[in-house]
Amino acid sequence: MLGGVERGGYSVDRPSIWGKAVRMRVLCCLLFAGSQLWTLSALAASRPRVVDEIKHDVSPPLREMGFALLAVQGPQFEKPERRAPKGFFHQAPGADPVVQDEYLPPVSITSLLSFDAITGTEGGAIPPDTNGSVGDTQFVEITNAVYEVFDKPTGRLLLGPVPINAIWKGFGGLCEQGGHPVDPVVLWDKLAQRWFVSQLGYTNFTHAALCIAVSTSDDATGRYNRYAYSTGGDFPDYPKYAVWPDAYCGTNNLLGISYLGAEPCAFDRAAMLAGKKAIAICMTPNPNNYGFLPSDLDGTTLPPQGAPNHYVELGNLTNQLAEYDFHVDFAYPKKSTFKGPHKISVPAYTLLCNDGANAACVPQPKPGEKLDSLSGLLMFRMAYRNFGDHESMLIPHSVAPGKSSTATAATRWYELRATPPGSKFRLYQAGTFQNKTDNLWMPSMAMDKQGNIAMGVSADNSSTLDTSIWLTGRVPTDPLGKLEAPVVVVKGSAVQVSHNWGDYSSMSIDPSDDCTFWYAQEYYNKKNGGPQSRDWTTHLVSFKFAGCE
Repeated sequence: MLGGVERGGYSVDRPSIWGKAVRMRVLCCLLFAGSQLWTLSALAASRPRVVDEIKHDVSPPLREMGFALLAVQGPQFEKPERRAPKGFFHQAPGADPVVQDEYLPPVSITSLLSFDAITGTEGGAIPPDTNGSVGDTQFVEITNAVYEVFDKPTGRLLLGPVPINAIWKGFGGLCEQGGHPVDPVVLWDKLAQRWFVSQLGYTNFTHAALCIAVSTSDDATGRYNRYAYSTGGDFPDYPKYAVWPDAYCGTNNLLGISYLGAEPCAFDRAAMLAGKKAIAICMTPNPNNYGFLPSDLDGTTLPPQGAPNHYVELGNLTNQLAEYDFHVDFAYPKKSTFKGPHKISVPAYTLLCNDGANAACVPQPKPGEKLDSLSGLLMFRMAYRNFGDHESMLIPHSVAPGKSSTATAATRWYELRATPPGSKFRLYQAGTFQNKTDNLWMPSMAMDKQGNIAMGVSADNSSTLDTSIWLTGRVPTDPLGKLEAPVVVVKGSAVQVSHNWGDYSSMSIDPSDDCTFWYAQEYYNKKNGGPQSRDWTTHLVSFKFAGCE
């Protein structure tokens, strides 16, 4: 859990607690000493805890630090994603009632830019955890374990590939000197016109720190306010973040000897933007929660005044979602609340290969290995938008297809709405997007100012289609729950000889026109490593729907 003892600006990490006997001794000491360290009981009721930063400072300009570290990463390493605890999900009875057997007419979009970006030999990790975000003048892509900055109008490379921990050069600790930085996230803070960049610094998965940097301007190659938060001897797996008016909201799946639970945290956004000391307020993790996503603000209309951030996870039954409201109060932390679950009924879906050795089940053409779909996790980002008369949130995840498909993987997606704004979210529409023969998984979604929805996915089959990138979407006049025929962004030309795929992709919306989508995803290009390799290639594409200006 987030915590640590400060000494001279750096944390004194707790001893490794991977041994059961050591864990019990630590627990006893914490309970009897009344330490400010977090207790390790995952059964405690959800309550707010204040977590102090280890350290913060302001970096030199990144364009100066980064060019000194342009060397690519060392040998590739694999970081398999942890699964939900066995028995966490229970299959609801009945067939999927919202399978889309036939596509609507082809999606009407105008492609703007489409080009390859970071590759596996540059990134140094499998999977890449591909994501990116679009700002006023730049697009930033980040992967395990490097990033690049592009000129938005032309796609011209401005900086990179640069190791992520170049941001923390001179900062010290796990953020700069830990193992390969993993689980990165980059977001554009539209309200402040700043960049938010995070990584997970760790040593042997026993000592970890959440590392967050917030740019001091709209230039992603400039200076950053840098922060580190110790997680002691527990590992905060799969951290995800979102921008909200009163906080940078985050979550992770906390691992110790066993699974401790999903841990929601809110970081003091105002303090980080100002480069001041910034606390985090986190809720006691609960093992009954897994894979939260916080709501990430899109558009120009703010949420209702004082609205909490909305966290959503898959319910324990495959016919429900669970929504929680995180109200944070940095002035009076004890007044912070995390209320829920508000259970939202959804059409039943069939869980896809979630457990243990069977987690990788999406086939490629031979000799490619079966790939992990990360079913059981909602896919980054949960795009939020306030239209004035209602609020909307979009969320997709991987599922098994219906009977009319011979494929292994399909994508379930939801639009949740609160009408009027400030009321409870309910299901507005849902669909299972599938192909008769091809696998569709690892999705990400967003919505423009006109209500047009775009979704990107990985696509392949077991015999003729190497893993590729597809786009689909819908306009508000389309029938509810239906998506239009997909377009191929780029066709794969090689297979991966590893089962760890993607972990996430990202769809973001341009703040300048609120119409242009940017999608970041991986595929395999035989020019980078040959017809079978571990050298993935990321691809960036920008596009907009016809009529959106």
